Amino acid sequence: MKKFGLLVAGGIAALILLSTIGPMVGLAVSVVLLYFIIKQFLKTESTGAKIGLGFIGFIVLMASIHNAPAIIGVAAAYVLYLVYKKWNENKHTKIKEDSDPFANFEKQWNEIKNY
Repeated sequence: MKKFGLLVAGGIAALILLSTIGPMVGLAVSVVLLYFIIKQFLKTESTGAKIGLGFIGFIVLMASIHNAPAIIGVAAAYVLYLVYKKWNENKHTKIKEDSDPFANFEKQWNEIKNY
């Protein structure tokens, strides 16, 4: 039943991630553009260039705000990562427990002592 819950949560997170890929790409591009505009704005000495870069930066900032639903996509990617990690956690702990001869010996020794 636990695997079914992980499967459902992973499926929902994957669907949300796929539906927000467009805004995520748009947000990434606009943030990179905004970074370079701010960097160039701080370098320039001319007042006209500062006004122009400020105007372009404002437009790109509005584009970044428009792609704010991409944050939901990032959260869905994180949930998908957690589901993947939890899904594989069960396999690794089971393998470790079965392959360790001392853990198996201790378990059998405790069973013998209880009789």
